[in-house]
Order: sequence, then structure tokens, then C-alpha cells
Amino acid sequence: MVASIGNLKPADAPRFWRTAFWIAWTVLLATKVVLAATLAPFGDEAWYWQESRHLAAGYSDLPPATAWLIALGETLFGHGALAMRAPFLLLGALVPLILVRIGRRLLDDDAGWCAGLLTLGLPLAGTLGLFALPDVPLTWAAAVALDAAERATRSQRTRDFALLGFALALAWLAHYRAAMLLLAGAVFFVATPRGRALLREPGPWLALAISALGLLPMLSFNAQHEWAGLQFQLADRHPWSFHADALVQPLEQALVCTPLFFALLLWALWRCGQRTREGRPWDLFAICAGTPIVLYFAVGLFADATRFRAHWPLPGYLPLLVVLPALVREAPLRRFAVAAYAMLVVGTLVAFAYLIAAAVPDGAAALARVKAFPEHFVGWNEAAATTHDLLGRPPFADRVLVADNFMLAAELDFAFDGERAVYALDQPINSKHGRALQLRLWQRDEAALNALGSRQVLLVAEPTARRERERADWMRSLCARVADLAPITSLDLYNGRKRYRWYGGVAAPADAPYAHCAAAITPP
Repeated sequence: MVASIGNLKPADAPRFWRTAFWIAWTVLLATKVVLAATLAPFGDEAWYWQESRHLAAGYSDLPPATAWLIALGETLFGHGALAMRAPFLLLGALVPLILVRIGRRLLDDDAGWCAGLLTLGLPLAGTLGLFALPDVPLTWAAAVALDAAERATRSQRTRDFALLGFALALAWLAHYRAAMLLLAGAVFFVATPRGRALLREPGPWLALAISALGLLPMLSFNAQHEWAGLQFQLADRHPWSFHADALVQPLEQALVCTPLFFALLLWALWRCGQRTREGRPWDLFAICAGTPIVLYFAVGLFADATRFRAHWPLPGYLPLLVVLPALVREAPLRRFAVAAYAMLVVGTLVAFAYLIAAAVPDGAAALARVKAFPEHFVGWNEAAATTHDLLGRPPFADRVLVADNFMLAAELDFAFDGERAVYALDQPINSKHGRALQLRLWQRDEAALNALGSRQVLLVAEPTARRERERADWMRSLCARVADLAPITSLDLYNGRKRYRWYGGVAAPADAPYAHCAAAITPP
């Protein structure tokens, strides 16, 4: 934000920005609460909910914090989408408050409240907490760590270094990408005169020792399961070969941050770099921002490009959001900044408008017509309702419930509140997302299903979970996975963008696919 507007008197500016911040914060939080209560959990959220029903030191895809937070929400508020997301809404709401605190302490009240407004306006940060995802506790921990690091490196107080260590430990509990926060700290302590001087003091080593506590649950799980989590995060999900299409990453960031504001963030990073010789806080902020932004781009040229990763650099934007208002105030960028802020507001409104549309059937149908279909948020409730109706009928009441992929299994499990076991067939996406091992540990995979013996099953298949060219082969393969497969009913939603099929059968692999079976179940 620009430090003054029109005829605002200097004494009135802090009050104006403070009022503007609290209004925006309240409106956005209320909107997120309504959406959190309305939007069905998408596949990953439902999976994390399943993990929360099997609390452990770690999981095949993530450290334990996400599952623990979901369990906390449902323990306090009961089962439901809003209850599951409640702790994440709280953490997401705290992030802009932390940045306000840093800005007011380092710069002035104007800059602090404006930093909070910019955080609310950035789509990646403004929507933070709406979904029960690991990036919420990770980003919150990154904000706390930034606050503690700035105070610790300035005051050298033991309590500040201890808080920094605890924040980094919580980051380790949230995601493997906490390593980037540790790497940024290492760069600061090695590459700057102030950092090297601090290494002679006990504070940084205390913080490092405390942060290592967050690694213990992750290491415990990995050590017991042949390092499967690390194997997935560091090797299985990444090709580790250069792919030129990843060069569009800056364009992706410009889209999710809005183009003019992304340019402003990069300019702020450049200005922080120019001022590192001035010492605090510019040296720390330049490295805490530049390390993740630059390294995530470099890693992205060789890493997994099939999954959404535009949120990865968000922790790197936090220090830039703090200093940007003060930097703009010192530079002749008023008109450009006003245009960037206006575009930022529009971008956030578009993001929330999209989510609101996804929350209502007519809105989702309209998005489907313009090729912006919110496939991860819709269809689950209807599929669960049909499944519930079938299981309420005498011919199907005692059947074993099976889904043809882990996401659909998780959604059905969430809909039934864990009261009915849901098995998942060994679809390739189970391994692709690092969930196959976890299904095996829970005895909810295809092997566990076959171990039940010749039990009658109700199989729910989602052809549209696979790419169009893969659907026919996958559906035909069901004939060899479940014996005596026969169609029961089907559901096509949003002009066929979401399709579900229900089949009866026997929990035993068939000797060979039958032609009449394949013809009956292969979608047109």
C-alpha cells in the first residue's frame, strides 16, 4: 500500500490503515468460514482426514502435523468439513497478524498495517487456511520463524532463538519442504558478516538443536518403513531431468500473485539485495526471500511438473510483504504501485469468486462450460449420496465397499464418518501420490480386500479420475480385479466431467477378463 492517500493527515494514516486491515481481515475470515463449511473436501483433504483417524508419528506422504490438526478440529467440533478445517482457518488468519507485528516493529505503524493488507490481498495468502492442507501450518511456522529470527539476530536473546527453534520444529512436522527454511537460515549464517558473527554465540546452535526435535517423528516413521516417505518426496515423485516446460514458472507465479504485484515483489527482492550492506533487517530478509524463490525455480526445472506447485515459494514472499510498503514509499513508484494493488484486489476477488462458484451446483456447471471446471471440489457429495442409498437397500447392505482409487475411497470414508471400511483398488495414482504404502499399512488396499475371501462387494468407480486415453483400459482391468462384475447404476454430472459407476461383484480376482464384462463396464 502507499503510505498516504489523498488528503489524509499524517496522524490519521495509521488509524486508516489499521481500520482498513481489520475490516478486510474480518470480511475475508468470514468468507473463508462460510466456504469452509460449504465446499466438500477434495481428495487430498479427505485423505488427510483418513490419516487423522490413524494418528501416527508420520505417514507415507507427509509428516504428522496435518493429520494431528484435523484430529484436533474434529475432537473439538465434531465431524464435518468446517470442523476439520477449523485449526487451519485459525493458523491462516494468524499469518497476516504476524507480518503486521514485524512491520510495525521494524518500520512503522503505516508499513505494518499495509503489510497485513498486502498479505490478505495476495491470493495465495488470502485464501490460506480455507483448506486442511500442510502448507497452512508450514506457512504459519515460516511466519513465526521470520519474526523470531529477526528478533533473535538483533537482540541475541536466548528466548528468541528458542522460539525460532520451536517454529522450525513445527515446520518439520508440517512438511518436508521445511528444509528450505533451514537452508535459508544456513545461507544467512554463512554468507553474511552478521550471521558469521552470530555463529560464535550459543543462540543459533540452540535454535538448530530445538528444530531437530521436529525431525524425530518423521525419521521414526521412515526408519520403520524403509525410508518410504523420503523416497517418495525426494525420488519417486520427481523425474530429476530437465524439462523446458518448467521455464514458465515465473508466468505461473505472475498469474497466482497477479502480474503487476509479482513484478513489485521481484523489485522488492532486488532492493533488499541492494541494501544487504546496511545490515539488519535487509540482509536477513533478502536471503529469507531470495533463497526459496530462486531455488524453487531452479529445482522446478528438474522436479515433478504434474502436480500443482505454485504455492511452494509462498514462504519466500513473506519478508517481501513486510518491507514492500516502506520500499514503495521511498521510490517514485506510486502510480505503478497503485495499479499493482488494484490488480491484487481484483485477483483475490476472482479467486474467491471461483471458490464461491464451485460451492454451488449452478456455479460449478457454469465453470465447466468455460473450461474452468472445479473437479476437485464437486461430485463427491452426489457420489456419496448414491452409495449411501445403495447400501441402504437389502441386496447391498452387507457388501464390502470398494473404490477404484484412493481419493474416491477417502471421500466415501469421510462421508460415512469412518463407520464403514472402504477399500481402494491398486490404481497407479495411489503410488503416484505416495499413498499406496499407507493403504497397505491400514489394510485397505487390494491385497487386504482379496484376503477377505469371496465376499460380495459394492465397487464404486470414477472413470474421470484417469486421463481420457487411459480410461477404457483401466475400466476393462476391473474385470480381472473383482470377480463376477456386473453394473448396478451410474451417475454423470456436469456434462460428463464427473462420472461414477457402481458395480456388484465378488472380492476375488478373476482368472481372466471376460469379454462380456469388459463390454458392459467400459465407458463410451
